[in-house]
Amino acid sequence: MSGAAAEDFSNTSGPGVSKPGLPEQVVAAVRAVLGDGAGPFPLHEPEIGPLEAQYINECVGSGWVSTVGPFVDRLEAALGEMCGVENVFATSSGTAALHLALAALGVGEGDEVIVPSLSFVATANAVSYTGAIPHFADADEWTMGLDPRALTKHMKEACVMQAGDCRNKATGRRIAAIVVMHAFGHPAEMDALQEVADHWGVPLVEDAAEALGSSYEGKPAGSLSRIAALSFNGNKIATAGGGGAVLTNDAELAARVRHLGSTAKLPHKWEYVHDETGFNYRMPSLNAALLLAQVERLDDFIKRKRRLAARYAASFCSVQGADFMGQPPGARSNYWLNTIRLAVATRPERDAVLEALISDGILARPVWEPLHNLPMFRTCPTADLSVTERLSGQLINLPSSPKLQDLLHD
Repeated sequence: MSGAAAEDFSNTSGPGVSKPGLPEQVVAAVRAVLGDGAGPFPLHEPEIGPLEAQYINECVGSGWVSTVGPFVDRLEAALGEMCGVENVFATSSGTAALHLALAALGVGEGDEVIVPSLSFVATANAVSYTGAIPHFADADEWTMGLDPRALTKHMKEACVMQAGDCRNKATGRRIAAIVVMHAFGHPAEMDALQEVADHWGVPLVEDAAEALGSSYEGKPAGSLSRIAALSFNGNKIATAGGGGAVLTNDAELAARVRHLGSTAKLPHKWEYVHDETGFNYRMPSLNAALLLAQVERLDDFIKRKRRLAARYAASFCSVQGADFMGQPPGARSNYWLNTIRLAVATRPERDAVLEALISDGILARPVWEPLHNLPMFRTCPTADLSVTERLSGQLINLPSSPKLQDLLHD
């Protein structure tokens, strides 16, 4: 399959019928893409080159290695241009970015925030940091993000408007925000989700941690809601070693984010006066220097990752019992982590496939444990999570590093 073909593939049919020997079929399909090398093949390996070294050396030479310096400013400007937003605040982690976004919106003690149960734990942790309580909602079969149809049904059943606020009928708590996470780089159905949020008067927040460079209906991830968070962890498509960013076109919200994220210090030539409890969430310049180089190379990373995804899609066409998860309609995905979906939603069969892959040096992984199953979240409010429960036994992430495309030959 040519690189251009990655533009076109997406899932239009459901999973096939599982049959004996599925682990061997999956390993063979992955090996047809990665070749016969001994491996191991990491899930997502960072690619650090001469440009990164150049910028880091410049940063060290300048002496501005902490949270102030030109590289932080340059990075924020580059991210703003790439994501189509006017205001960017670089943070120490993606979790810090999401926490800041929620705090800036006024989410706090006694509130609830609707989040996907099919997500990395940071999504719910950030809600907990504000003192609010996660309220778990179900995933869509193919985007793997929040399902707007299921969310509409759930909110009609579970919520009521009182004095201008959306509230949980059962708990009386305010629904202060809805967080949508773009799973594995595939954008969720943002237009439909925004309609749900607008209907209930609840702000929509993008957890775009995995989606830098993805787009929905021609608009970049990170610009699809009032406020968004990115992550630049070591396994992300562009990395600062750690780090994150808050993005928004709302100038007042941006000012609030910047104040809270900089320890709530009032501007002054020498005085240290802080007018509220803030957070030391600013990204250091050393990390910004590394990340700026990564951002400048992002188009090449995505081009190679999409070619790799196209090859996986072609290879899995012949596998009965497993489908490749292509980009959703209307979306263009960065294919951060290539993902397959097994036909049989059982942990034992999934684990047998994982065992076969890992034993062959292919360092695949399962989807996250659904958040509502984790001990600290078991008493939180939930919608019907049947799709999430099913997907948790079906989804497997495959090695997705950009450099893997370099092993392949047309």
